[in-house]
Amino acid sequence: MSEKKLTSASGIPYVDHEDTKGVGPRGPLLLEDFILHEKLAHFNRERIPERIVHAKGSGAFGTFTVTGDITRYTKAKIFSEIGKKTRILFRFSTVAGERGSADTERDPRGFAMKYYTEDGNWDLVGNNTPIFFIKDAKKFPDFIHTQKRDPYTNCKSATAVWDFWSLCPESLHQVLFVMSDRGTPYGYRHMHGYGSHTFSMINKENKRVWVKFHMRCEQGIKNFTSDQAAEMKSIDADFAQRDLLESIDKGAFPRWKMCIQVMTEAQAKTHKFNPFDVTKTWSQQEFPLIEVGIAELNENAQNYFAEIEQAAFAPAHIVDGIGFSPDKMLQGRILGYTDAQRYRLGANYEQIPVNRCPFAVNNYQRDGYMRVDGNGGKEVNYYPNSFSDVRPDMSYSRPAEPLEDNVADWFDRNGPGEDDHYTQPGIFFREVLDEAGRQNLIENIVGAMTGISGPKREEIINRQLCHFFRADTGLGMGIAQGLGVDLSRVMDKMPRTEI
Repeated sequence: MSEKKLTSASGIPYVDHEDTKGVGPRGPLLLEDFILHEKLAHFNRERIPERIVHAKGSGAFGTFTVTGDITRYTKAKIFSEIGKKTRILFRFSTVAGERGSADTERDPRGFAMKYYTEDGNWDLVGNNTPIFFIKDAKKFPDFIHTQKRDPYTNCKSATAVWDFWSLCPESLHQVLFVMSDRGTPYGYRHMHGYGSHTFSMINKENKRVWVKFHMRCEQGIKNFTSDQAAEMKSIDADFAQRDLLESIDKGAFPRWKMCIQVMTEAQAKTHKFNPFDVTKTWSQQEFPLIEVGIAELNENAQNYFAEIEQAAFAPAHIVDGIGFSPDKMLQGRILGYTDAQRYRLGANYEQIPVNRCPFAVNNYQRDGYMRVDGNGGKEVNYYPNSFSDVRPDMSYSRPAEPLEDNVADWFDRNGPGEDDHYTQPGIFFREVLDEAGRQNLIENIVGAMTGISGPKREEIINRQLCHFFRADTGLGMGIAQGLGVDLSRVMDKMPRTEI
């Protein structure tokens, strides 16, 4: 096999890759050695801005195969027939840590999915939890600031975390999920995934239903205990990355069953909880899971940076037959995620091979950093025009959506009818977790809240304890006792009707 010539980025062959041109063997170097410039300048720019959240992640490619007929709900071509296969890319991640953080930190796990469909790339971007900490995207920067480093100490702050949570009771449901053993999954292969938000589906008759997406793990759920997760941090900080990569290399391909829950528009109007509130779940007894297909990851990326680090996901990327909902967090993410990708990767990030639609892309976008697709050549760059054959296909028109109100205002996200933050967390504690899981949850919360410090420590603890008591008395009692709190002082602050 013939060897390849070593060349510069511009294709110029050169010889001296390790030695810089200089004046004699011990003299100063010469500025004219342009290979030195190229190597050092490129090296200085090897790191693109890391994601603000979900910075550390792992991913792989695979295939989605339709196994259930849902054409009565959606005209999306990806679901058009049983047995249809679509290429996919999944990326898993921790949320709060930097790229060098440990894979086993207590944290939600990102569960981002890209489906390369013939109607464009569909991104379903969720977590390994069906809910989230907040219900309005305007709160997101403040929330993430509490999960990152303190501006004074440059360390993580348990005080900031619990201060924010105690002042935002809407977070309680997700707090219990994350503080349970679900907050430390055994890698990425042994956890469920969720679209988390409510989306919509539209069928060929333009009839709309509301849906939740579930990715049910076929490997079986497996979690670390808090102690096991802490131990693994010292053994292998990249445990989840290595586990996913090696399992695929060995042919043990992880699989998830996609299911949906379906709620009609009529049901949504009378449901006891706001169906568009991402801090709430839909009862699976009332809205059972409907099987859609199987996602299998069977191909590792050949280059992590090119295919995983540069992978860009955005909930704004929906395809014909799938739509949004009035979910306030989803509405904010439609803007936030695409803007984040343009910040990290440039305005033309969707031309990067891993993000490029493998089917047709035709539009009038031009120019910008890193334009690599020919930039439209000599074709006109405006519309309407008399020359180009790129025209809107009216068969893809989305139906008009009736609005429920004609008043625009800043509505309290936790106003009347939206302020039950305790029923579902209580159900999670009593009915979803087993006895060992409940005990682990209490111990994990006690351990985390022990880190609260400063002059507001007692105030923050008591405020958060009130939320735990409202969800379940046993939960509140267990945490209070673990923290050594005088229960009589806490109980005096609790509304008697809530106990």
